[in-house]
Amino acid sequence: MHRTLESEDIVRIADVLGVEARHEADHWTLLLNDHEHQRHIRLEIYPEIQIGAGTGALVSAYTHSTHLQLHFVTGYVISTLLGEVTFVAEREGHMSGLTVEREAACSLYANVDNTVLSGDFTRLGPEVMLSGIALCLTDDLFDLDELEGEEAP
Repeated sequence: MHRTLESEDIVRIADVLGVEARHEADHWTLLLNDHEHQRHIRLEIYPEIQIGAGTGALVSAYTHSTHLQLHFVTGYVISTLLGEVTFVAEREGHMSGLTVEREAACSLYANVDNTVLSGDFTRLGPEVMLSGIALCLTDDLFDLDELEGEEAP
């Protein structure tokens, strides 16, 4: 798990997604295209921006039909094998993740209870299991020992 969004991180992210990162005034822009499936994503990464009363990192994904934002990003996880990056925001025992794929696809998992990530996936319903599996790569964000004894719903 990488916890920063410095220039070196942006280069690493762009490399995994197979695109170039363009630095603009206060953010980075990455353009992903999958012409075969007619998918396009404009990914904007703001390493430090005013968000309400505070400042933090923000990631936006724009597609032809969707605009997704993840505020107060606390880190990211790269999967070179899958060609994807998951940006993560954790707060008060819950996690949200925005996964961006090299093939210009993205998924958002919002407000997932951390206990789901450490539980037995076979005990979860399929509609809950997907978020747990998608975000389980982020398990080093918190101490799993603290969650022992708590069972996933």
